[in-house]
Amino acid sequence: MVGAGPHPADESFARGAIFSETAAARQMRRTNMSESDASAPLVLIADDNPQILELLEAYLEPLRVRIQTARDGAQTLEAVAAERPALILLDIMMPKFSGFEVCTRLKRDPSTADIPIVMVTALNELGDMERARDSGADAYLSKPVNKLELHECVRKHLGLGPES
Repeated sequence: MVGAGPHPADESFARGAIFSETAAARQMRRTNMSESDASAPLVLIADDNPQILELLEAYLEPLRVRIQTARDGAQTLEAVAAERPALILLDIMMPKFSGFEVCTRLKRDPSTADIPIVMVTALNELGDMERARDSGADAYLSKPVNKLELHECVRKHLGLGPES
């Protein structure tokens, strides 16, 4: 009933509600971006954690790149086959194929060997970094990802130059 007291949404807002973008809204934003600037470089983000995917998408939005996502190693390989990305941000620990396996396969294939691959992972041991390099990764970022480091890395690998 209107005027009968505070609305439940008002109460939750006062307590600090958390708002998140729906998958449909994200897809619409992605579609609008790709329609308005189809020449923008495509960045493929591969991670099995939906929150990480959302965070990385949000971090990359100011760079005006098109974004595609994959949630496992097999989807990553399928996405690359469907549309060649300009850059891949690749988690190491994923189902179906690990990031190491995906990276190795892409770097061994002459048609995809030159795609820059940045490993983005919570695995921070020296051995993991060496294994990423051995699989062909071009760079390595540790989670939690620093937004400025991500921007610098993406700009470098896409040849976008420094932020203005």
